[in-house]
Amino acid sequence: MLRALTSTLRFPRPWRPLETRSCSYNPGAAGQVIQVCALVGPDQGIAEILMNRPSARNALGNVFVSQLLEALAQLREDQQVRVLIFRSGVKGVFCAGADLKEREQMSETEVGVFVQRLRGLMTEIAAFPAPTIAAVDGFALGGGLELALACDLRVAASSAVMGLIETTRGLLPGAGGTQKLPRCLGVALAKELIFTGRRLSGAQAQVLGLVNHTVAQNEEGNTAYRWARALAQEILPQAPIAVRLSKVAIDRGIEVDIASGMAIEGICYAQNIPTRDRLEGMAAFREKRLPRFVGE
Repeated sequence: MLRALTSTLRFPRPWRPLETRSCSYNPGAAGQVIQVCALVGPDQGIAEILMNRPSARNALGNVFVSQLLEALAQLREDQQVRVLIFRSGVKGVFCAGADLKEREQMSETEVGVFVQRLRGLMTEIAAFPAPTIAAVDGFALGGGLELALACDLRVAASSAVMGLIETTRGLLPGAGGTQKLPRCLGVALAKELIFTGRRLSGAQAQVLGLVNHTVAQNEEGNTAYRWARALAQEILPQAPIAVRLSKVAIDRGIEVDIASGMAIEGICYAQNIPTRDRLEGMAAFREKRLPRFVGE
């Protein structure tokens, strides 16, 4: 049983660090609608993916999706990344969903292939080894909300607008929404929101449990990002391997029965036993000091 479970789990793998980068976005970078930033100083360990396609309100088009996949592949190999934040460089918008203008030009076969790529993107976000946070400072509709749902945690401005609105366009959620939303809200409520295409404010979304936190928007339009960054700073000091293995145990355990879930937890715990961080945590407790975790 344990051997079968082990073969299906995706554990954090040894990573090779990338060159340390400062946080300097360049919205005008040629063709770059997705930009990657690694924070430095006391925030080292926090990485950000900035979505910046103002002409299409960060709509999920071919180039946008390709660059997002490339960014995730790059960050997956960086052992310095302890938390990943998804944020928008377009004021008032997180991600407006699918690029329907682009989609309209596709053949039926091309649509099927592209939607499959979208599912692959959401799977990559969900499977990212470190915790992920969506900073929803504006509209997150259709595929945009599905992107946020693929993240581990969600912070929204109270003025944000969220909804799986695909049925209002003759579509249905095709990038994981029909699976993620029921797990988040329960089946009946998820069906109601999808069937009606209803839009929710950030405040309404928190009441329902769709987001972890909702905060009043500020003049700069980045209050959700500021809160997400503060949340990431809370995660930073914790043992990174234990955090990643906890993510595996939760994500895989929730998909199976309780006995199998307990077995998955046991496998994850066993992976953590030989780590230096576990020994450091016990030593710090004994010596009454803060632990210094190194991710080994």
